Amino acid sequence: MAQLSYRDAVSAGIAQEMLRDKRVVLLGEDSAAAGGVFKTTVGLFEQFGPTRVRDTPISELAILGAAMGAAMTGLRPIAEIMFSDFLACCWDYVANEIAKTRYMSDGQLEVPLVIRTANGAGSRFGAQHSQSVENWAMAIPGLKVVAPSNAADAKGLLAAAIRDPDPVIFFEHKSLLGNKCEVPDGEYVLPLGQAAVLREGGDATIIALAAMVPRALKAAETLAAEHGISATVIDLRCLVPLDTKTILAHSARTGRVFTVEENPRLCGWGAEVVSIIQEEAFSSLKGPIVRITTPHIPLPSADQLEDAVIPSVARIIADVRKALGK
Repeated sequence: MAQLSYRDAVSAGIAQEMLRDKRVVLLGEDSAAAGGVFKTTVGLFEQFGPTRVRDTPISELAILGAAMGAAMTGLRPIAEIMFSDFLACCWDYVANEIAKTRYMSDGQLEVPLVIRTANGAGSRFGAQHSQSVENWAMAIPGLKVVAPSNAADAKGLLAAAIRDPDPVIFFEHKSLLGNKCEVPDGEYVLPLGQAAVLREGGDATIIALAAMVPRALKAAETLAAEHGISATVIDLRCLVPLDTKTILAHSARTGRVFTVEENPRLCGWGAEVVSIIQEEAFSSLKGPIVRITTPHIPLPSADQLEDAVIPSVARIIADVRKALGK
């Protein structure tokens, strides 16, 4: 296994699938010769050429319109929307066309399309370039929603997304792009809809996604070392399909559950997870489920203000200790 950064693992996952399947093509703003604005597609243009790796105009509607048409006619496109916030510019295509075509054509048309996009805060890009919008996509029937927290998952889940017959929105967190870990060599594919249990403990279950996963892990380690609280940490990895089996099993086992969400609190993904746990495992709970979230506000660009509103390791520790009375 090689040590790869998250951004290099994304590139490796794309290259793996482009070598495997000549129908896979990549398009987006600065995705070709420049290697992507976040350097997640470096080397692909040189390796696969201008027919399969294409730069596009600065138009999210044009990118997704071209990608959808390509998918409907037999290709397997990967379309990059530079910032996830910009999905708002092409949301009609995402929500009303891409997500609905297979259903409305009675299965006669498939849309095997991956929409990759840079998501999340931590880079001081301000309110229009720092949002976590996984919950937008989660609310649309017909879309699969993936948000890996590390380089190995980025490669394996991206490969699965490219092979999937349905449209997938693949969120790459900007603050994780430089993080490194061991990534399997050769062909590597992870199933969509399978959460990862990264740490097991008996006192609490902490459920997190993307950039909140390493924070949840660090908080769990501190809780164990300094406060005698043993916590399970679950990395959801996918919101659709959602691994309810893993969520419910560990929530019932500990009886105390916490979600850590970068989304704004109102209608964040954690609200749906909490609803499922309340309906399916209520009798096993020992206390209220606690959602640790970003407030329902536009994100500030000032570093101290941005850090203050996004869930931190310290806030996770404090909220868990408060709920458990320790």
